Amino acid sequence: MKKILSTVLALMLCAGTLTACGGKKDETSSEAASSAASAASEASSEAATGESVTITHWYWADNSEYSAVMQEMVKDFNETNDKGITVVAEEYPWDGGKYSENLFTAVMGGGGPDTASWKLTATPLFTANNLLANLDGMIENWEDKDLIEPSLYDVMKQASGTDSIYVMPWNTQILYVYYRPSMFEAAGVEVPTTYDEFLAACEKLTRDTDGDGKVDVYGFGMRGAKGGQEPWGSFVQARGGNFEDFTTPEAVQGMQDFMDLYTKGCVPPTATADGFNEIIANFKSGKTAMTIHHTGSSAGMVETFGDDVDAFAFPGGKGRWTSMGDTENVIFESCENKEAAFEWLSYLATGKGQQTWCVATGNVPVSKEVQQLPQFQEDKFMKASIEGAPYAGIFPIRDTTTEWISNVWPNTVAAALTGQMTAEQAMQELQKALYE
Repeated sequence: MKKILSTVLALMLCAGTLTACGGKKDETSSEAASSAASAASEASSEAATGESVTITHWYWADNSEYSAVMQEMVKDFNETNDKGITVVAEEYPWDGGKYSENLFTAVMGGGGPDTASWKLTATPLFTANNLLANLDGMIENWEDKDLIEPSLYDVMKQASGTDSIYVMPWNTQILYVYYRPSMFEAAGVEVPTTYDEFLAACEKLTRDTDGDGKVDVYGFGMRGAKGGQEPWGSFVQARGGNFEDFTTPEAVQGMQDFMDLYTKGCVPPTATADGFNEIIANFKSGKTAMTIHHTGSSAGMVETFGDDVDAFAFPGGKGRWTSMGDTENVIFESCENKEAAFEWLSYLATGKGQQTWCVATGNVPVSKEVQQLPQFQEDKFMKASIEGAPYAGIFPIRDTTTEWISNVWPNTVAAALTGQMTAEQAMQELQKALYE
């Protein structure tokens, strides 16, 4: 039980690492709940007469606009599905991750919804208690299953720690590299298409532009503080390493590459303490030529630079990987109408709900058909996200993950960057802390 409770804490932190879900306070939550309760009453009456099946869905919304979009999608689904299914969507606050805790408490107590919006980091806790419906059979017989990248199903399995799928893909956020075209042109650098070219670009873009003998533009904005394990993971896997064993020669070389950028002066000297705010500020001020984030910061980039900002997917070497933030959906084992519930989740994954939600939120669609729509293909940041989607993934979800992300990774990497540890020693420490 102690392990399960610690996993609860782990999922709270991991869920917020890449995608901020507790953004603006939702001023419409109470109204949405009241509306949902009224709809539930009406739907229950219909169900009693055999005219419809009612599915209760829990979700959170980062702001009132997203809340309205969800209710719009529910209305559309209820009016257009031809199987007598009525979805009642009930909104609950994310509240720094307490949404998942409250959901766990409700379902464990015999209550809760039929389906719910989800974070992959919550999966081990719920599957360990047999609370999620196994989706293998439904997905196997689903006519739209091939519209979703096979690699994404693999990520769903990885999250559960089994060979089965318990989570239905919905939308993602994919890390990619922001860059300044004007700086690339001035330094004579082409957009990297390989990992080696990326490392070389970091060096070439590091320059003294005003002739005072001091570097004033750094090639890469490194994130050495908490959350930096996500872009760092791309270095490890590009060398052919993996997250199951950080001590392999390939993984150690990825760490060495990361360290070399620091010791060669290709990143700001503050990199050991730089978090999200710092890497974005450094990029926007012109201090760095490249940095890594996702579409959540694209509007601000365009506001700052206009056309002088672009993006590319982190390139591969022996391997290729980038970090994926996620919002998914699940069906609970207690749901009495799982086929009807799957119809609703299918609408969100590959139906009209997929397009509606991703257009509204700016998140990356999981449906290949929706990805090809003009509003996604004509957005250069979305295109970089879509290119990276087939090899995007997550870090292992373990009861040690919270401590590893919060303290072990940033402290160990800081020691390695400043010469207090070798790459091999650092990777041994990271392996021990996560797995032993």
